[in-house]
Amino acid sequence: MTVKSRIALSSLVLLFGISICSDRAEAASHSVNQNGSLEVQDSGVTNPVDPEFPGDDVDPGPGPSTDGALRFDFISSLGFGQHELTTDDRLYNSLAQLFHSETNARGYYVQITDVRAVATGWELQLSQDTQFSNEVIQEMNEQSLNGAVLSFDKGWANSGGISDVPSVTRDTIEIQEIGSAYTVASASSTQGKGTWTIEFGASGENQEGLANTLNAVLDETGQSVMDATFNKPVYTNSAIQLRIPESTRIYPVQYSTSLTWTLTAGPTN
Repeated sequence: MTVKSRIALSSLVLLFGISICSDRAEAASHSVNQNGSLEVQDSGVTNPVDPEFPGDDVDPGPGPSTDGALRFDFISSLGFGQHELTTDDRLYNSLAQLFHSETNARGYYVQITDVRAVATGWELQLSQDTQFSNEVIQEMNEQSLNGAVLSFDKGWANSGGISDVPSVTRDTIEIQEIGSAYTVASASSTQGKGTWTIEFGASGENQEGLANTLNAVLDETGQSVMDATFNKPVYTNSAIQLRIPESTRIYPVQYSTSLTWTLTAGPTN
């Protein structure tokens, strides 16, 4: 069930001046004070927007979201596609975000909305709950990609609003410890109000002068690989990578992991 938040606006004072005229030289004057009120309700839902042109709504397909005046609107899915089994060169780029609309590929992004009447700031954290693994593998000690490190880089914030920009970590987030929380972004009481996106990487269309981190995936004939869901060319995003040690044994199976994004109300330092 969607929870609706209430935003109280300052009362409006309406002043009426009433004058009464008569044939008598003496006139009476009266004044009346009256209070006015206006109640605004948040719908509890903000559509996903283009992280590079946040004034445009987009259709990235289903994604996680939460309710409330401080909420997640959308979080990209994380995938690395299919790769040949190798013993070296085990650095894999994530897949870029695609859209059902005409919007071109973008980096992985998280969208947050803060419409609290009294904003106290917020903090965005990421943790990896489990290592990449597959329980079908018979050797239990080889079910996980031991030592594999997932990293998030080149994060930046964008919004169509006028609030101050939240602080996004400039350091590469390398998840070395499974289960530990890593701070991705934070906002003070004057920052991060309204709807914001935190994008990792960027396309060549971005207007911030950021380097393009997206590259088209080509088959052995040099043709674009098409995504069956979006019916669009597949792109990789070098801002998010998975590095697997050469000493770790890899089987020809699908590996999966679990991530947790946490949005906590401030105040933040």
